[in-house]
Amino acid sequence: MKWVYSVFCVFGTILPWSQLGPWLLQHGLSIPLLIQDAFGQRISAFAWLDVIVSAVVVLIFITVEGRRERVRHLWAPFVAMFTVGVSLALPLFLLLREIRIEQRANNRLNANTGKPGAD
Repeated sequence: MKWVYSVFCVFGTILPWSQLGPWLLQHGLSIPLLIQDAFGQRISAFAWLDVIVSAVVVLIFITVEGRRERVRHLWAPFVAMFTVGVSLALPLFLLLREIRIEQRANNRLNANTGKPGAD
């Protein structure tokens, strides 16, 4: 699954920025205009509100699950959320969690075979 999450991290970065980048080049970092354009039509407001709710849920999930699984570099999905969005933050967290689960499994295997390895 690590490669799948990695691929989604790439697409989750490229696709949103392929739209935001040209907009920023044309308008600069105009927050009022960004909000006006984002919520200018009901359908775009629908999409943005869906993304905002999803982002909050994902941040809660990252915090709770990340602490429970003791995921390393837990700050990275938060940075991803506020620089790209859910499309990068979620697959990045899932990748980090998968790496952590794999490390823990290897540590248990090493403990069972007498090889050194700490959780």
